[in-house]
Amino acid sequence: MIKLLHTADWQIGKLFGQFEPDDGALLTEARFKAVEKLASLATENRVDLVLVAGDVFDAQGVADKTIHRLVNAMAGFQGPWILLPGNHDAALAESVWTRAERLNAIPPNVTVCLQPEPVLLDSIGVALLPAPLTQRHTYTDLTEWFASAETPANMFRIGLAHGSVQGILPEDIDSPNPIAAGRAEQARLDYLALGDWHGMKQVDSRTWYSGTPETDRFRSNESGRALLVELSEQGALPAVTPLETGQYRWHSETLELRVPSDVEFALQTISAFGPADVVELKLSGQTDLGGYRRLCAAIEQARGKARSVLADLSALRLEPTAEDIDALKADGYLGEVIAELHANQDGTDAEIAREALALLAGILDAQHAKAGG
Repeated sequence: MIKLLHTADWQIGKLFGQFEPDDGALLTEARFKAVEKLASLATENRVDLVLVAGDVFDAQGVADKTIHRLVNAMAGFQGPWILLPGNHDAALAESVWTRAERLNAIPPNVTVCLQPEPVLLDSIGVALLPAPLTQRHTYTDLTEWFASAETPANMFRIGLAHGSVQGILPEDIDSPNPIAAGRAEQARLDYLALGDWHGMKQVDSRTWYSGTPETDRFRSNESGRALLVELSEQGALPAVTPLETGQYRWHSETLELRVPSDVEFALQTISAFGPADVVELKLSGQTDLGGYRRLCAAIEQARGKARSVLADLSALRLEPTAEDIDALKADGYLGEVIAELHANQDGTDAEIAREALALLAGILDAQHAKAGG
């Protein structure tokens, strides 16, 4: 029997430019923490090896410091690590891997599979068949050689690849690097560990995507996990157990406001965001000025509590009530401006009109408060 930990798509060095700089830096840091968690889980579960199915690094040009930091993050597990180049860190003639070798950064217990050839791990009885990417995009199946590969009869046959299983993943994903469906059975594999799809997904009884160990996008695809795989004997089906590894929860909230009670529900939803949440919040529909102010205040409070809140209010229309307009005490020219901004929410500059209307209302409120009403 052997136990292995299957993970992929670490994308160490990934930048998160859509976030505020301090939030982006912490999300980048979380990817190192995920590797530390993997090392801890590997030790805790006494696995025989860790398989990393591609995209260890996010780009070829990561800093030397990043390479050294990654190796240090892996130090918590002293057993064998098997790393596969993916499309983000392909095994080019000059790559992040050749630089890591020059830096003497790769420890003895870490094997980087730079060639499509069997890796025999005699001490644990595993014959590993890797399919490293040697360029970012390929249009032939790099796992095709698995079927003809000869390995010792007394060893488990385990495949390691990075790409898109044909006919399994959504058709709109931007991923060449095809992998034939049924490859595990056709190549007599006990297990096929895959990377590239960032969520956990079972392809067949012997083939799995582990997903990324730290979620990095707003897509509900069961990410933030690794797979504990147990093989009792050659030919037996693997027992696969997902293990939680992620620090942050990424999720999208789309809220449509039609009646006053919808505003109350939105406020409750926003107030529930916590330190582990990375949120994409979209508000649509309509609300009066009072509701809009309360929503804006709640979003700012949530940004101080959650890891990050990306709020999009561009589809939210302001509908000032007669009481709103009266409270602003905007007669004459200001009244005309407010009416025009209100009407312009139907035009091409709707978002600008909405923000201007809210800003003007805020200025008038502040003036009235200063003047004592």
